[in-house]
Parts: sequence; structure tokens; C-alpha cells
Amino acid sequence: MESARTAPLPLGRAWLVLVVVVIAELMDLIDTSVANLAGPSIRTDLGGGPMTLQWVLSAYTAAFALGLVTSGRLGDLLGRRRLFLLGMAGFTLASLACGLAPGAGFLIVARLFQGLFGSVMIPQGMALVKIVFPPEHLRKALMPFGPIMGLAMVAGPILAGWLLHLDLFGGRWRSIFLINVPFGVLAAALGGCVLPRHGGEDRGARLDLLGVGLLTAGSALLIVPLIQGRELGWPAWTYAMIAAALVAFGLFVRSERRSDHPVITPSLFGRRSFVAGLLIVGGFYASLSAFVLVINLLLQSGMGWTPLHTGFALIPWAVGTAVATLLSGAVLAERLGRANLHLGLSVAAVGLLALWWSTAHWGAAVTVGRLAPALLVTGVGSGLLFVPLFDFVLGDATAEEVGTGAGVLNAAQQFAGAIGVAALGTVFFARVGRPSVPSYLTAADLVFGICAGVNVLLLPLAGLLPKHSRQAAH
Repeated sequence: MESARTAPLPLGRAWLVLVVVVIAELMDLIDTSVANLAGPSIRTDLGGGPMTLQWVLSAYTAAFALGLVTSGRLGDLLGRRRLFLLGMAGFTLASLACGLAPGAGFLIVARLFQGLFGSVMIPQGMALVKIVFPPEHLRKALMPFGPIMGLAMVAGPILAGWLLHLDLFGGRWRSIFLINVPFGVLAAALGGCVLPRHGGEDRGARLDLLGVGLLTAGSALLIVPLIQGRELGWPAWTYAMIAAALVAFGLFVRSERRSDHPVITPSLFGRRSFVAGLLIVGGFYASLSAFVLVINLLLQSGMGWTPLHTGFALIPWAVGTAVATLLSGAVLAERLGRANLHLGLSVAAVGLLALWWSTAHWGAAVTVGRLAPALLVTGVGSGLLFVPLFDFVLGDATAEEVGTGAGVLNAAQQFAGAIGVAALGTVFFARVGRPSVPSYLTAADLVFGICAGVNVLLLPLAGLLPKHSRQAAH
């Protein structure tokens, strides 16, 4: 296969490339966290039922997941620099559209485009970073990612609460999307100047349009009824769509086996560790996204707390996540090996059960201080998994399988987040029934218990992963 000629850039310019990519990563990470916290405010302002809120939150992650499946291959075909700049420009314009949305339907469509452009932008950025730095400087270049992403997790809820509290220009929740615009313009302008013309493209790559179409159709056929079914009373067409989704996924598997250029490297699914890892990623991120949605709904819609109050309440969770992420990436994953994953899942389950006990015990008298210990423990458990999970899942993958495998895991992470919001959000709203503080508490307790159970069920699957991560093994 013919690859575009590449060479590392001078270090000064390479560091500027890293700055551009970090801005892109932060825009994606913070956008997800602030949208969750702003969800109740969006629903109050634009109207609509629980289904509307679920769509606002799921539209981004579902579109992001679907786009990730093909964006790496498109980078080979069309050029990584070109697609990164296209993704950044599209993400910025979609953020502007979100901030100016006149109604819920417009906002949902804008969120879809935001997710699609984000999925185009993010994979190209990481590929470009690996190209522009000389091998001896690459590890140093990647070291800031952990602390920066950890800081973003801590800052996200505080930033969202602060912006909603300030109510800039009377826009209420709109400022959380509009803040992306100046950063997007800055990153696009700087990127146009410093990104290399070639980014290790493989001009011999091909895109399996049939496989992409079947995977996209199956995913859409699954998400739509999960979000809309409960509010519409589960009409016959929702069951028909779920059945059609299973058919589409079956056809996708058949198509992949016959394709000369499969979307997903078929040998990956012959690896027990990868299949088990895919289930762990799906279960963990589905429960995590449901937890984030429900804790925000409980505190704001149920307890009547302001977004700023809620943002401060979530600081222990964010701090626990950030600290554990840094410890896991720097020390624990290498020293403990696979046991680090067992520890993370166990601690997360304990934290969720403690949260269930706290809300059940204190009820309407719950305070920030009474929630803090359980949220801190939940965050620590999640943080122990964030950095090393993919490395363990890909621990025994070949060099040819790693790129595709990482893309599939990233897509599974995002898609699981959308499914978690859709499925457990439906469970939550069904339990709320007529809104009241006790009904919100009961519904939240149910979801916290389910999320804890999911983490416990994943423990034996973690035992099927390699004992050491790919990074440690290589």
C-alpha cells in the first residue's frame, strides 16, 4: 500500500500541533460533561418531555460513535490535516447552532452534527501528534494528556454550573455551547498554520460502504425505540425496529466476513480477550453515562438544586476520577496488572451502593457533604479504569489489529454511553411517574443499584483479559 511521505516536524512547531489537538480534545470532553449538567435547564427552557432530554444527550454520543467507525479510514483516503480542520470547523459551527437553537428539534439536529464533526476531528488529531514528534520526544509529548484530561473532568461540572449561574446575555444554558466558538476559531486558525500537509495516510485504504451502512442502520434502529418507546407506550413499530436492528447487525457480520476491506478486522473477534473487553467497555460506559444523567436529574429536577449547587456537589466525584486516573496511568496499572481493573470495578460498585444508601437514608435532607464520600469513591473507581482499560483489552492484539481495535473500542465507548442514557434513562423516568421528591429519590436509587450490579457482573469478564497491558508487555 502506498503511504504519504511523512517526517517529524521541528520541535517548536510540533508542540504547537499538540496545543491544537489538546484544544480539540478538551472541547469534546468538556462539551459532554457540561451538556449533562445543563440538561434539566435545557428541558425547562425549550419544553418537551423526558424523551426530548434523552435525545439532546444521546444525539451527540451516538453520532460520535457512528462517525468514529469510519473516520480513521477516511483520514487515510482524504488526508488527516484536511479532515481535522473540517471537523474543527464543523464542530465549531454546530456548537454555534446549538447555542442559537430556537427549539428542541433544532438543538437535537445540531447536536447530531456536533457529534459527527467531533468524530471526524478527534482521531485525526491523535494520529497527527504521533507523526509530528520524533520518537524520542513522543512519550514526553503525550505525558500532559493525562493531567489535562483529569483537570478537565474536575473543571467541567464547575464550569457548567458557573456559566449557567452567570446567565451571560440572558442566554441561560446557551453559553455552554457558545463558549466553544472562540476556542474553535482559534484552534482552526492555528491548525491551518502548523498542521503538516501529510499525516501518515495510507492511500491504498478502501472504505466498505455496505458495512458502514449496515452498522449505521443497525445502531440507529436500536437507539430510536429505546429513547421513544416508553413515552409512546411501546407501540408495535418500536419492537419491529429492535428486531430490524438485530437483522442489520447480523447482515453486517456476514458482510464483514466477505469484504476485502472490512470496517473491523475480523481476526479481532477471534480473540477472547477482545470480545470480553468489548463487553466490559460497553457495560462500564453505559452505567457511567446513566449515573451522570441520573445524579444531575435527581439534584436539579428532583431536589430543586441550582446548576451551580449541583456542579459543586459533583466536585468530589470529579476529583476522585482525576486523581485515580493519574495514579492508575502512572503507577497502579503497571504494578497491579489486570488486578487494577478488578479494583476499579469493585470500588465503583461500592461507591454506587454507598450513593444508593446515602439517598435512601437521608432522602430530601441529603446535602453536598452527605453525598461527598460516596461520590468520591465512585469517582475513584471510574478513574482506575479510564487510562488502562483499552491497553489491557488490546494486550494480546497484533500490531495490525491495534489501530482498528482501538477505533472499535472508542466507538463502543461512545455508543454505550448513548445506550446507557436511552435505556436507563427510560427506567428512571418510568419510575418517577408523577414528579415529586420521593419519586425522584426512588427512581435514582433503582438506577444506582442497577449500575452497581453492572460493575459487579463485569468482574469475571475482566479475568479473561491479558494479565498485563499492551504498554507493559511491549
